[in-house]
Amino acid sequence: MRPSSALTAALTAAAALALTATGASATAGAATPGASARPAHCQEKALRISASPGDRRHVARIAVTNRGGRTCVVDRIPTVTFRGLDGSAQPVPPATSGSYVLSPGERGYAAVRTAERGTRQGHVVRSLSVAADPAHYGVTFGAATVGMDRGIRVWEPVTTLWHTSRGAADRALAAATR
Repeated sequence: MRPSSALTAALTAAAALALTATGASATAGAATPGASARPAHCQEKALRISASPGDRRHVARIAVTNRGGRTCVVDRIPTVTFRGLDGSAQPVPPATSGSYVLSPGERGYAAVRTAERGTRQGHVVRSLSVAADPAHYGVTFGAATVGMDRGIRVWEPVTTLWHTSRGAADRALAAATR
């Protein structure tokens, strides 16, 4: 055996021994009797994404609906990007990627603030795109759809995580951007 092959074999054996000692299965993701299966990621075609004006200038409401027949998961942080600009809206409060479970027919709601009230800084763009998962292409909405007829002013944009109601998303945005 070559030295690198011997090292690989030793590490594999050590990992198998550690799994056996802790009672874990060596097959990642395998269902064990009595354990509930984790829902799969939602396929993009099973989701409906919508956007509408928020209750304040520079705020848009977004929603995702599971139109599929099975419970599935999307990322808990909506991916919101703006035409012609790099990057995406940052989550408030700051968060890392995670799962948000949607049962069939269930909706998740989020709010997006594109710029601080009264700001004249930033760029004006004609559309924003929303994806329920970073691996999805998402849906693009024109400025008029989100109530920003003169364009979407973008300066330090933020988004809430998905919530179970529109009101909860609005309250989360208001609390996080005070």
